Amino acid sequence: MTGASTGMGAATAREMARRGFHVLAGVRREADGKALLADDIEPVILDITNLDHIAALVARIDGDPQERALRALVNNAGLPCAGPIEVVPLEEWRRLFEVNVFGHVALTQALLPILVRGKGRIVNISSLNGKVSMAGYGAYAASKFAMEAVSDALRNELAPHGVQVVVVEPGGVKTEMAGLGLTSLSHLSARMTPEQNTRYGALTQALPSHVAAFTEAGVTADVAARTIAKAATDRKPRTRYTIGATAGFLIRASRFLPDRVLDRMTNSDLRKHFPAESGRTTAARHA
Repeated sequence: MTGASTGMGAATAREMARRGFHVLAGVRREADGKALLADDIEPVILDITNLDHIAALVARIDGDPQERALRALVNNAGLPCAGPIEVVPLEEWRRLFEVNVFGHVALTQALLPILVRGKGRIVNISSLNGKVSMAGYGAYAASKFAMEAVSDALRNELAPHGVQVVVVEPGGVKTEMAGLGLTSLSHLSARMTPEQNTRYGALTQALPSHVAAFTEAGVTADVAARTIAKAATDRKPRTRYTIGATAGFLIRASRFLPDRVLDRMTNSDLRKHFPAESGRTTAARHA
């Protein structure tokens, strides 16, 4: 699995090992691998944007005996991002897609011959934001929407060949990832023009509080790991699994509610975190 250094990925590696699987746990740094090393967890240095790392992993798996076939690829690695679409620089968009989309596609392409031979499974970790996009999360949501589309196509392409494709859509999970996205947000705020600050100043001030509240209300990494392990091991898996009550509710709501109603729901939740003066102004406009 990818993205196993910390949080949900590390918890999933441990959960899969507990269930009796030998886990190749992709990490970016040797120190992360040492912290994860345990019976049936084998850390491997894996940056999914590095083709040499991918080739080395393929060679490592090809060297396994027949009885240790590749049962599942869990595409979990990812970068966070928060900020208004106008303000997030194009280089940040490209970096985000390089990891959240293209890296997973590259690894999946490389491992598909092995997965087809062993009739394995692909588990793509998406997000609530892969189905519901909202103000301040557009770049991240775009990358997750893309992985949803990739997953749907793969599911249909690979079904005749015995490879199942499953999507997991977490909501809030108590990990370090949210804080990483907020670091880049502070840099964005500092670079905004006066005009952009007029448009988005209140939004960028609200996002840290919104992310913190969403994360705090979420599930633990261990709870999330159990759902991911279920998606990887269920004999007849669903095409999608959600993690957390908020994700389940909003994803279901997005299928039936008109766009404007869903917009009002998500914006109303976000406005609770606007600075007080801005919140009063916004409320007056909507009165």
